[in-house]
Amino acid sequence: MQGAVNLWPLIGVAVIIAGFILRQNPVMVVIIAAVVTGLTAAMPIDKILISLGTGFIKTRNLPLILLLPLGVIGLLERYGLKEQAQLIIAKIKSATAGRLLMVYLFVREITAGLGLVSLGGHPQMVRPLIAPMAEGATENRYGSIPEKLLHKIRAMAAATDNVGLFFGEDIFVAFGAIVLMQTILRGYSIEVNPLHMALWGIPTAISAFTIHAFRLRRLDVEIERELGLQKTTEAVVTEAFTGEKA
Repeated sequence: MQGAVNLWPLIGVAVIIAGFILRQNPVMVVIIAAVVTGLTAAMPIDKILISLGTGFIKTRNLPLILLLPLGVIGLLERYGLKEQAQLIIAKIKSATAGRLLMVYLFVREITAGLGLVSLGGHPQMVRPLIAPMAEGATENRYGSIPEKLLHKIRAMAAATDNVGLFFGEDIFVAFGAIVLMQTILRGYSIEVNPLHMALWGIPTAISAFTIHAFRLRRLDVEIERELGLQKTTEAVVTEAFTGEKA
């Protein structure tokens, strides 16, 4: 007869969820969750500490891989990368957040389709360059941006990177997912040419570009509707009180 399963270690999952909801330090949350999980699984405290230390030793190179790029981006931002990106985009009078993101979407899909998936990404491109340029284009046209709309522009910048990468890499013949699908289908005696699978990804990539470009166009319309009206109202009020046109 099968024994009862101990579900108490799942409290560690609840600890992680609560920690992130309360916005506590992620490292502390993970450590506390690990200790709680070990205690509820009836592990001795010394064994818990040994497991934590062993896990740290095995993955100690991983933080370097993650932190080094972040450190470089942080230094670049410290010395004005974001401001320079906004200044450059401010010189292009016809630039809007939507148009800029459409160009990035096109470039992201094409480069991902050629297998250059690292030419982009949230920490390398979106956070330090693309999102500030989209904000700069909007500020150049309308002035200050409300916080809610600012967050939406940043979210659309991140979404643009995701869409471009996801649907672009599907048309790269050596993409891991295509090889995986071919291997699985071969297991069921279905032979499929990887090149054909990649080619069938092109209509999907074009459709994804069209749909997301439409969403970016709607973003421009929303910005115009919200900030254009605000700018017009401010100009009318200024003219009424000072007699000068803004």
